[in-house]
Amino acid sequence: MSEVIDIGQIHRFLPHRYPFLLVDRVIELERKKRIAAIKCVTANEPFFQGHFPEYPVMPGVLIIEALAQTCGILIMHEIEDRENKLMMFAGIDGCRFRRPVIPGDVLRLEIEVLNLRPRAAKMRALATVEGDVAAEATLLSILTEREEAS
Repeated sequence: MSEVIDIGQIHRFLPHRYPFLLVDRVIELERKKRIAAIKCVTANEPFFQGHFPEYPVMPGVLIIEALAQTCGILIMHEIEDRENKLMMFAGIDGCRFRRPVIPGDVLRLEIEVLNLRPRAAKMRALATVEGDVAAEATLLSILTEREEAS
């Protein structure tokens, strides 16, 4: 069964907040297997002020971050004491950027679990716009204890 998760629920799974929360809605979720989410890219995104003012392009590193956050939602969905845990980005393999992402695009973020262990995950990540691949990679994540802020 597929599950839809809105922005209010996303806040329960991720510690990120504006302007660094890069997932707007989860549109499909198959527990422990796959997830699809969207990021609506708007002209007023703060990164477009400097990247690049005359030709606004979403930085590739932020596309990867959006994919990593989507991975985090999939994993944290399964964690009961998620307020005491953090999903940390641990590595990336085979990353390729295929097309620019610009204002007005709806970025579809798709994650497929390749290997899932209690404290680590390896996932295939794909970002598309209208069916065209924008970025793809294999992402590694680890689950850690959240430390108290001092």
